Amino acid sequence: MFKLPNLPYSFDALEPYIDAKTMEIHHNKHHQTYVDKLNEAIKGTEFENIEINELLKNINKIPQEKKQAVINHGGGHANHSLFWEIMTSDAKKREFKGKIAEEIKKTFGNFDEFKKQFTDAALKVFGSGWAWLVINSNGKLEIIFTKNQDSPLMNNLKPILGLDVWEHAYYLKYQNRRPEYIENWWNVINWKKVEQFFKEANKK
Repeated sequence: MFKLPNLPYSFDALEPYIDAKTMEIHHNKHHQTYVDKLNEAIKGTEFENIEINELLKNINKIPQEKKQAVINHGGGHANHSLFWEIMTSDAKKREFKGKIAEEIKKTFGNFDEFKKQFTDAALKVFGSGWAWLVINSNGKLEIIFTKNQDSPLMNNLKPILGLDVWEHAYYLKYQNRRPEYIENWWNVINWKKVEQFFKEANKK
């Protein structure tokens, strides 16, 4: 059965960009609910002991009556598990460098263009969803967005950076100012972790 992962930092670690109360509710309430509902959906089935990423990659093997619940809550669990990891208060880990920096510059021309395209994807989400940097089936970096808690894994894409643009991710501090939330989020990206995800994805 799935469990809520611990945050790799304190609730207030990302202040002033993401406030402590939002982090606490987002992690302890929202993410916990996804875990609970996912466990409820797969209880007593052959899918209980499958790792979450593998579960989502094989979403079409899930019985129809449970499939949407796994998409919603399994996606919510996987998406948030990555989201917590790719943020940090450690200034050294926030340095944009290494192989991932080289690949982003190669793909998008420079960091500013990448940031613009990623921000545009996050702003285009109508309602709830996510913006992603993924590795596609050709092994290339690509920016996409998904609705609700849909996971890129379901489409054979490997997510290495994700931004939650559900209102619950920012509303206490930013209210309806999604652009401000997105702009401030760039200050807390854990590029060292993104680099790790990038390398791991390219090994598989």
